[in-house]
Amino acid sequence: MTFPMPIPGSTGADRAPAKTKRPSVLVPARIKPAVITIGAFGAVLVIVQIVNSILGYRLVGALGIEPRTLSGLWGVLAAPLLHAGWAHLAANIVPVLVFGFLILVSRWQQFVAVTVLVWLISGVGVWITGPSGHTIVGASTLVFGWLAFLVLRGFFSRHVAQIVLGVVLLALWGGIFWGLLPGREGISWQGHLFGALGGALAAFLVAKADGPRRKQVTAGS
Repeated sequence: MTFPMPIPGSTGADRAPAKTKRPSVLVPARIKPAVITIGAFGAVLVIVQIVNSILGYRLVGALGIEPRTLSGLWGVLAAPLLHAGWAHLAANIVPVLVFGFLILVSRWQQFVAVTVLVWLISGVGVWITGPSGHTIVGASTLVFGWLAFLVLRGFFSRHVAQIVLGVVLLALWGGIFWGLLPGREGISWQGHLFGALGGALAAFLVAKADGPRRKQVTAGS
């Protein structure tokens, strides 16, 4: 065991701890865990699709959202993991990986909060407003929610880099927002709409929660 010993002739000022600037969290340090996490989620979607196809898509009927039915409530939790076919999964997997990664690379806690909000709002919204006699599944609810979050987050928080990212994503992927409108047979515009609403609400709440933190960082810089 050692004890700090005063140096002869030293003053209190000499012994005062030096003030060091706290290093900022580097985004590159978050890239690897973000890739692993969203890659694992993508793998889950593929595995579920493999099982679903082997079972003749019975999982869709058992765990999809059936609007306004008691049994259909299970779909609020399970529907985003299920797809009606490989083409359906292929249409969702790339934006799921891209948008999920972009949220994860900020903070994994934020990803969890945003995803839970989008997941529940879209699921409940579809269960209440979806067409009777239909079963609704697919990760597109997450796609619309995550994209809406990424596009609006910067405008709510007034964060320049996030605004630029949102504009770029809107230019590249904004066309999918046509899916918010009814008219395409076999497409749940309700799921897209409520997913986007969930993402917009998440963007507002995240910006509001981050406000005090941004002010504190600014004041301490």
